Amino acid sequence: MQIDPESLTGNWNYPTSVRFGPGRLAELPAVCAEIGLNRPLLVTDPGLAVLPLVQDVVDACDKQSLDIAVFSDVQPNPRDANVMAGVAAFRDGKHDGVIAFGGGSALDAGKAVAFMTGQSRPIGDFEDIGDNWLRAETDGIAPIIAIPTTAGTGSEVGRAAIIADDADGRKRVIFHPAMMAKVVIDDSETTLALPPALTAATGLDAFIHNFEAYCAPGYHPLADGIALEGMRLLAEWLPVAYAYGDDLQARSHVLAAASMGATAFQKGLGGVHAISHAVGSLYGTHHGLTNAVVLPYVLQHNADAISHQTQQVMRLLGEPGESVDSLTDFVLNFRKTLEVPNTLADIGVLDDRADAVAQLAFDDPTRPGNPKPLTTDDLRTIFVNAVRGVL
Repeated sequence: MQIDPESLTGNWNYPTSVRFGPGRLAELPAVCAEIGLNRPLLVTDPGLAVLPLVQDVVDACDKQSLDIAVFSDVQPNPRDANVMAGVAAFRDGKHDGVIAFGGGSALDAGKAVAFMTGQSRPIGDFEDIGDNWLRAETDGIAPIIAIPTTAGTGSEVGRAAIIADDADGRKRVIFHPAMMAKVVIDDSETTLALPPALTAATGLDAFIHNFEAYCAPGYHPLADGIALEGMRLLAEWLPVAYAYGDDLQARSHVLAAASMGATAFQKGLGGVHAISHAVGSLYGTHHGLTNAVVLPYVLQHNADAISHQTQQVMRLLGEPGESVDSLTDFVLNFRKTLEVPNTLADIGVLDDRADAVAQLAFDDPTRPGNPKPLTTDDLRTIFVNAVRGVL
């Protein structure tokens, strides 16, 4: 098959320094010294803030004479107000960097705080549309150390943050290259306490990052290779981490695959994330769980546009069949193993706001990465099908 050489073009950026492995969290004070932080602000969520894990981090930093403080006013789907409260805490404490510590919400909030410390414009002015990122004042952006405690979003290796608008709850992607962490500490021991349901939801989020990135249009063999290996690791090891939460080998593989998904999805995401962002904005659902429920319904819409990718994924996973229907069966069985519901109705979502979901999803910056065009009518139909369980 002849390929137009002009289609073999792309802009590729790959992540930062990653310190991966059990026990690497102990290196945090040394990492702070390495990048010149003396007064870091640790941004986390309220649940983590009261756990011994955070206190141990604070104590370790105190022993090395680091003037560390904790900011934890972060909602599960962080909003503008959370970010600006963090910026106020950063400025009041005269901090010189951010340690983003926790799940996707805490990581996104922490990165956004570090970014906004240097800005005079409102955060919405930096939504990932066109060249908005060029508006940023780069000199004041604080350096970031990112430490995930869940294995899902991969936000630790991302250059963006998902922040909800205070006015309407719409989730926006805030982007700037300087939001990339200077150093990531991927310590799988921090994920051992993650309960099974969250292990499943976050792990499936990572699987979908890898899958949607692989199916996104464009030439990016680096992303494609990483996405395929990320899917393979998750198919093999996520059920183990779910069933045996103290299995450090499984936790490590799943954590690596989560970072891989976010590395790969710079190529693009698609309809699953567009709908999930909209549903999360309007109904407050967990992002990873929503993605997991929506996936098979988007698969069916995309069927005639992803036959090649489906073949490669099914061969890689060693699963029977190569069609989209075969892949859908795999996804349904995979979800069943992880006790994930089949419909959005099962997680409290009704179809009473279908038009609003469709419009938000259409406006979402991930929607253009879908391998097949999506109209508002398409998105409405997929959403209603996902609520009602129509495949």
